[in-house]
Amino acid sequence: MKCIAVYTSNFEVFSDIYEQVINTPLAENEEKIVEGITISESGEVPENYLQKMKAKPEVVVMKVRERNITILQHGEVFEIFIPELVTQ
Repeated sequence: MKCIAVYTSNFEVFSDIYEQVINTPLAENEEKIVEGITISESGEVPENYLQKMKAKPEVVVMKVRERNITILQHGEVFEIFIPELVTQ
């Protein structure tokens, strides 16, 4: 599962740039600025990290069901978890 970190605590700002963030190509550990907000590709994240974070009371969990994307918001960061596409 790949993770993109968006460094803002403002949900409205996050919501405004979400689609742009999802569609911005990033290499692993690369940072870019999108409309004044720093985003970074955090690389592969193990499934147990996501489960551990979901259990914390200070973490807000959002789900984009049609794309199977999970978004965690905690502190000054939103983390977007995108499943890797499996091709056969």
